[in-house]
Amino acid sequence: MLIALAQINPVVGDLEYNTGKILEYINKAGAARSDLVVFPELAITGYPAQDLLLNKQFLDAVEIKLQDICRAVGDTGVILGVPMRGNKGLYNAAALMYQGKLRDVQYKSLLPVYDVFDEKRYFEPAEVRKCIVFKGRRLGVTICEDIWNDKDCWNRQRYAIDPLEELVHQGAEIIINLSASPYHYGKYALRTGMLGKLAAKYQVNMVYVNQVGGNDHLIFDGSSVVVNKAGSLCQRLNKFTEDFALINTGELSKGEFNETGQEDIGWIYEALLLGTRDYLFKNGFGRALVGLSGGIDSSVTAAIAAAALGTDNVVGVSMPSRYSSEGSKDDAYLLAENLGIKYRQLHIDNIFKAYTELFNPEGRPIMDLAEENIQARIRGNILMFISNREGQMVLTTGNKSEMAMGYSTIYGDMAGGLSVLADVPKVMVYRLAEYINREKEVIPRNVISKPPSAELRPDQKDEDSLPPYEVLDQILKAYIEDIKPIDEIVAMGFNRGLVLDITRRVDTAEYKRQQAPPGLRVTSRAFGPGRRMPVAQHWHIK
Repeated sequence: MLIALAQINPVVGDLEYNTGKILEYINKAGAARSDLVVFPELAITGYPAQDLLLNKQFLDAVEIKLQDICRAVGDTGVILGVPMRGNKGLYNAAALMYQGKLRDVQYKSLLPVYDVFDEKRYFEPAEVRKCIVFKGRRLGVTICEDIWNDKDCWNRQRYAIDPLEELVHQGAEIIINLSASPYHYGKYALRTGMLGKLAAKYQVNMVYVNQVGGNDHLIFDGSSVVVNKAGSLCQRLNKFTEDFALINTGELSKGEFNETGQEDIGWIYEALLLGTRDYLFKNGFGRALVGLSGGIDSSVTAAIAAAALGTDNVVGVSMPSRYSSEGSKDDAYLLAENLGIKYRQLHIDNIFKAYTELFNPEGRPIMDLAEENIQARIRGNILMFISNREGQMVLTTGNKSEMAMGYSTIYGDMAGGLSVLADVPKVMVYRLAEYINREKEVIPRNVISKPPSAELRPDQKDEDSLPPYEVLDQILKAYIEDIKPIDEIVAMGFNRGLVLDITRRVDTAEYKRQQAPPGLRVTSRAFGPGRRMPVAQHWHIK
């Protein structure tokens, strides 16, 4: 059987666009004389469609588009992800269409409610799993989570049933999985490793088609694969871009695909490019605005924006104060020159002086936290003024380490539409900078080598109030991503008092993070929907 893999980037809720994209790929598969073309999970609506799925008019429109697609299907069968109303409610469905008719349907059985997922809010689970017979072949059609419950792959099973096992026992010759699997660093290796184990265990070929694109905070890497019954990778589609491929299931035993997709920092970089580009474009923005401090975070953010949107569509604004070093001002200018983006410099000292004269008894700075924060808020106001007048989206520049510790200012450096580095720890920001500079110096070397500083008071350094980032990031990963207890983190070799101080600061900064703009997810547990913590709470280990 000749099967086409259609790895597409849908826009959530844009049924017209998504339908056009689907028809384009159906025609491409038909021109290649493929027997079947497979699309990702919920391809018509995009994933996740969230509470759009509670809207009757939206679901009515989905049904109309499904009928339009069905009428256009000829001798190449189509398996397409779509929300579908059934006897007991709404289902996450895989629909098989052939020669103008809806021939068969398989509903999703396993509905995740962990991490960023909340599918039981919208869908009913399938009650029956059955092979779909198409052109004489028995297809085991599954949807994303349905293949993630094998007892031999994981320490525990989340669900009482295993759809994959059932389908194989029914004689499935090929397992087809429609997926919308969001990316985080390490996900590709985890996913392909699992698919290889499953294929070898059940001696069955597996076709896995994943969505690609950025939808809000989630980034989908694509990286669709075909694995043969020996567990060897036979095909991998490109990462972080739309792609199309043909595979002949009769030729999958002819050797292993030459794997070149091992994850490195380049995957994080490409994920952030895609997430930034799609977030802006899918929200109707074509241009971005970045405050340039001359520091590492704003430099990396500006470089990502320039690569994602094009240099003509990025404006860098330097807003020095009396505490800004000459080196930082020079670095901001040099970065803009290296990137080829538009550059402006607007001094904030007169505005800052107006605040100190208004609020201080003697009309001069007294060097307290309020004065530090007002500088950040002045800069945030300037950026938002330019944004409102000229139509660019402001990209905030805070990283995960700073956000974790509350080392950020509400209505200041947190003001903006998207936080590009919100899930990138500080040490990884430096790795990204080196990656950006891999061919030539884009980010000035001084930006990378100088001690990080917010420059909100004389001679300020981050390590005045934070431990070294090499230490901090390890503790933060253990606490936030690995969800380790305090005692286990201490047993890793860290001072108990330091661990208690860091974790307490993480907990008490939750109110700030819940007022932050969306951040792009690239680790296994990001702030936001994947980490749902109460704001007003008093639990903490002593």
